[in-house]
Amino acid sequence: MTATALPPRPKRPATLGLLRGVIIAAAAGVVLAVSGAFGSINAPLWLRLVYWVPVMLAGALWGHVCSRLIDRWIDMDERPWLAVAALTAAITGPVSLMVWFVTGVVFEGEAYPLSTLPLMVGPVLTVTAVMSAINVFLSKAQPVQTHAGPVGSAPARFPDRLPMKLRGAAIRAVQAEDHYLRIHTDRGSDLILMRLSDALEELEGLEGSQTHRSWWVAKDAVRDVARGDGRATLTLDGGVTVPVSRRYARALREAGWY
Repeated sequence: MTATALPPRPKRPATLGLLRGVIIAAAAGVVLAVSGAFGSINAPLWLRLVYWVPVMLAGALWGHVCSRLIDRWIDMDERPWLAVAALTAAITGPVSLMVWFVTGVVFEGEAYPLSTLPLMVGPVLTVTAVMSAINVFLSKAQPVQTHAGPVGSAPARFPDRLPMKLRGAAIRAVQAEDHYLRIHTDRGSDLILMRLSDALEELEGLEGSQTHRSWWVAKDAVRDVARGDGRATLTLDGGVTVPVSRRYARALREAGWY
């Protein structure tokens, strides 16, 4: 019998986030160049493009790094405005220094005097706040969904990581707890040392989805859905309750979860 291949693995959220940020930054760079923003209108269009697009891309890359760090401490789903404020604060300082240097070199042929550095903070703060809000509020987050393999395909690898007392158990959910994962099964639960991002790859072959930044749930384990205050909570076999992130709710509804 010839094995049928599993569906392609989805890109990791971090990769999608970086790609989205780069595209938005490049587009914003073109808009700022064409409009001659912040006094650059007197320069030729080609020079404005050479200046704005790379500056915005560099800011996006630094913003992505800051986003990964801040996401460890602030839940962007639950406190988006706090996340925007933290991102703006973290990005503005280093990017202001970069803009001060690059602006002088591009438009004057040498770095501006250090005394002009404070003049860069206001424009950088404005652009950073807008870009951070766009990335936090307007992006469509897609949960990582895993799929049951066709007959004859390779099984999911993650069940092999179950502790001996849970080997052969049906996995209902996987919950991130600091650097560990709590595996909920029909025989109880236990902890293993692993990142959820790595577990999601190995769960391919089981029908399920990420419902929250800290949870993956097996679809056939869901027994009830409670909705209120714009949120949803799943109740699984055995009584385990699982939150559904606001950012993932639409994708899960469209996938027929509730």
